[in-house]
Amino acid sequence: MPSKTVAFLIPKSVLGVIALAAGLASPLAQAQQVYRIVGPDGKVTFSDLRPLTDAKVNETAAKGTGGASAAGLPFELKQIAQKYPVLLYTGDNCGPCGTARSLLSNRGIPFNEKTVTTQQDAEALQRLSGEKSLPFLTIGSQQLKGFSDVEWTQFLNAAGYPAKSVLPASYRPPAPAPLVAVAAAPAASAASAPKSTAKPPAETPVISNSPSGIRF
Repeated sequence: MPSKTVAFLIPKSVLGVIALAAGLASPLAQAQQVYRIVGPDGKVTFSDLRPLTDAKVNETAAKGTGGASAAGLPFELKQIAQKYPVLLYTGDNCGPCGTARSLLSNRGIPFNEKTVTTQQDAEALQRLSGEKSLPFLTIGSQQLKGFSDVEWTQFLNAAGYPAKSVLPASYRPPAPAPLVAVAAAPAASAASAPKSTAKPPAETPVISNSPSGIRF
């Protein structure tokens, strides 16, 4: 009996048919980190390239674009993970996402997890996969839309991942990170900004009734 594909649809997203990956030879795009850039004028843009700015990227954003860290992995598994990194996209209150995560964890697949929780994340997911359905998995350049135990297992087998976990007991998977990393665009240079000649207003004493003395 053919396996049934299950997908979770992000609220307020467009309806679409969950498509399966065509095969290992399909020319599919490599998943990448997406940055949401807010310019000095408030204009929001998206880019796959980290902006050249001194502003710090959200510390919870994922580091890099590949799969899980290969540090501490057995040699053969490390080679596979570097060649065909696994990246799982999940969302809140998504039952199939939990099932997908369990499949990867129980089999000992080293993977990174991207969370899709905001409108910006959903837009970035649609740019990567063409849809807003979850879970979404990439194995190297392959894209698997919607969870299917049989199909995912076939692709993991084809990539060469072991059928049973060979991860060392000390291995710890990377923490899930938002799909969209927020970065601020460079602000106008202080040297070029017009200097104000007005005197700063006198500081007004703030009265606090807080017993701890905290001022608001």
